Amino acid sequence: MQQAYFRYYPQLKPNLTAVSDLIGDRLTVRYAQLEPALQQMAQQGGKFLRPAFLLLFAGLHEHPVTEQQLKAAASIEILHMATLIHDDIIDDAPKRRGHASLQAAFGKDVAVYAGDYLFTVFFDLITETVANTRFLTVNARIMKRILNGELGQMGDRFKLDQSLLGYLRNVNGKTAALFSLAAEEGAFLGGATQKEIQLAKRIGQNIGIAFQILDDILDYTGHHLNKPILKDLATGVYSLPLLLVLPTHQAELTPYLTQQAQMTPADIKAVQQIVKQAGGVQAAQTLAAKFTAKAEAELAQLPPSASRRALEKIIEQLLKRTR
Repeated sequence: MQQAYFRYYPQLKPNLTAVSDLIGDRLTVRYAQLEPALQQMAQQGGKFLRPAFLLLFAGLHEHPVTEQQLKAAASIEILHMATLIHDDIIDDAPKRRGHASLQAAFGKDVAVYAGDYLFTVFFDLITETVANTRFLTVNARIMKRILNGELGQMGDRFKLDQSLLGYLRNVNGKTAALFSLAAEEGAFLGGATQKEIQLAKRIGQNIGIAFQILDDILDYTGHHLNKPILKDLATGVYSLPLLLVLPTHQAELTPYLTQQAQMTPADIKAVQQIVKQAGGVQAAQTLAAKFTAKAEAELAQLPPSASRRALEKIIEQLLKRTR
């Protein structure tokens, strides 16, 4: 786990370590081919943003952290891990988080089984945690939202007339859904009021959208640990900076985009330059800032606490990330 990401939040470190240990324990299986793949995914854990958000929203009223909250945080990260494995299989991605992806290291068969097994662990954890609450249904609906977002993205591949509304609809599923769930479920498990739970849900959604937009921007400005720059272009997944300038620069971009999977590295570089010069990155940054401002405004309505202060800092930190 990338504990360094939360080095300025000492109240999170022991709890995130407990979540990481819980995930490691749950990913012990008796199948010799599967266990190394699952342990690799666990050991190469990401920033743990979603568990961190759940625990911070659970701490709004500064009650002690419970085993129920730790299990819920672990369930969200395990669901996230499962979706990443399946994404890598679909994209035939060679790397994940700077290391060989599961499908590259162990083959697609093992990767599929690993992703499926993670779903079963996720179900085990939520039934242990929220079975007697409405959040059992909420978790099921979130899974459907994630799938609908992925299906929407698949349906839009290589389309030159994609709309901003369609993009946001897909992002609401494939990225924002888990942030929203983490915030809402955390607030609920921490004893928040109904108003605070609804605020948390909206905050998580807006943070998730901004997070995905910033991820798209990094395709044009930064370095991704997860994939080569603009690899999505060749698979027909058009990120926001491109979509924002495509209507006004279609004549310049179409000759490259219509080559679809046959785009060369030089073609991709040309698209990158056109998008940057046309202001696509700046326009995307402006939109990300709007969603972030919404999240910050609603966060200010929650009761003052160490958790709220940490959330304010993390949101600011996410805006400035370069990878």
